Amino acid sequence: MIVVSEKAKDRILELRKEEGRSENENIRVSVKGGGCSGLMYDLGFDATLADSDHVFEDKGIKILVDRKSLLYLAGTTLEFTDGLNGKGFQFVNPNASRTCGCGESFSI
Repeated sequence: MIVVSEKAKDRILELRKEEGRSENENIRVSVKGGGCSGLMYDLGFDATLADSDHVFEDKGIKILVDRKSLLYLAGTTLEFTDGLNGKGFQFVNPNASRTCGCGESFSI
């Protein structure tokens, strides 16, 4: 399961409205090769549901995760920060043994 913080939920709803997206467009979280730590997160809106997708819902936000990415994302919390050190979505992943300074890539 993936947990969505209150700030992340609020920002997702703001973005959905700002970008004119429909309620059918959910959040897709996936893991791809790359980044300075070897694996990186990919986050975006998606209205397509594949047969192999897992669907989670937290705080009214539906999250789509493909089967391969689920192995890396189990127990992850999606956060949003807008502090002095940067602004954006961050992943708090208990499976990551190392993360980069920007928080966008990790290794297991």
